[in-house]
Amino acid sequence: MNSCFAIFALLLAPCSILAAAEWTISTYAGTGVQGGHGDGGPATKAAIDNPFGVVRGPDGAVWFCEYTGQRIRRVAPDGTIGTIAGTGAKGYSGDGGPALQATFNLPHELRFDAKGDLFIVDMTNHAVRKIDLKTHIITTIAGNGTPGYSGDGGPAKNAQFKQPHSIQFGPDGDLYVCDIGNHVIRKIDMKKGTISTFAGLGRPGPTPDGSPIQGTPLKGPRSLDFDKQGNLWLATREGNQVLKFDFKTGKIFHIAGTGKSGFTGNGGPAKEATLSGPKGISIDSEGNIWLADCESHSIRMINAKNGQLELIAGLNQKGDGPDGDPLGCKMARPHGVFCDADGSVFIGDSESHRVRLLRRK
Repeated sequence: MNSCFAIFALLLAPCSILAAAEWTISTYAGTGVQGGHGDGGPATKAAIDNPFGVVRGPDGAVWFCEYTGQRIRRVAPDGTIGTIAGTGAKGYSGDGGPALQATFNLPHELRFDAKGDLFIVDMTNHAVRKIDLKTHIITTIAGNGTPGYSGDGGPAKNAQFKQPHSIQFGPDGDLYVCDIGNHVIRKIDMKKGTISTFAGLGRPGPTPDGSPIQGTPLKGPRSLDFDKQGNLWLATREGNQVLKFDFKTGKIFHIAGTGKSGFTGNGGPAKEATLSGPKGISIDSEGNIWLADCESHSIRMINAKNGQLELIAGLNQKGDGPDGDPLGCKMARPHGVFCDADGSVFIGDSESHRVRLLRRK
């Protein structure tokens, strides 16, 4: 997008400008230089490597995956950074031993369970792994390491995924997995250790508004989160839509995106807007839906009160922008977004090699 078109786009979306004006953006970790050094020092002076999923841990620290760094790193409440898991080499090793000696193959996202243990999607190992934070021992809890679509009804450890991307714990305590290569959402019963398909048919297809959760296809289920009411929210990468899975009615509702790829509709109805390969989704305490709209290099938000799509940061231009004005801060294919309890929003600004932070003024 050239500068004239960017200005024109903003003029068409005054509500979006006002929304973005309420925020400031800053670097929380990384210098913009790709690397893996700086442990023990300030996170803002460390080199990080393609941050994807980011989350606040029960210890008050901020944890994130390094997709091409093959590590899990942690920023302590005092601002210092450290490595929690991964040697930095690509591989699939270390189960049963210390997490720092393990290898990963493009870790995508991470979440904590109610006990405080850490779960990681190890994408091209086609697995979900767990780090016991009391012992720091790593194990695989789902996936046998080979790509495929099998195992429903049996032990999750024996099942096959095809490049799983996103995980989140549901209100029932079970773990939901975006099995994007199979175009399904899988569910791991954490008490029984068994796996099943929650939604999707194993092949891509349209998801009509109001269709039943069971028996309806999905198209590229990429990232998921749950709201306070226990509903599941999904961003579809190839589908370029946001869907709500209403557990009470058993139906799927279309919330945002026309299905076409684009960067239109900021400041207007989210259903009429176009999205550009959304890779991350997070629900804040007010019920607003935040998106890492990866290929438009932006953070967009669906306002829960009026259903409008608001542009908060970035402007469809790839780059590494300065701190300050979110609309003046270029980003580079952000993949992660996480809404913190205090209302701030963390961003895995992947190819800028930074974790950024949005705060209200």
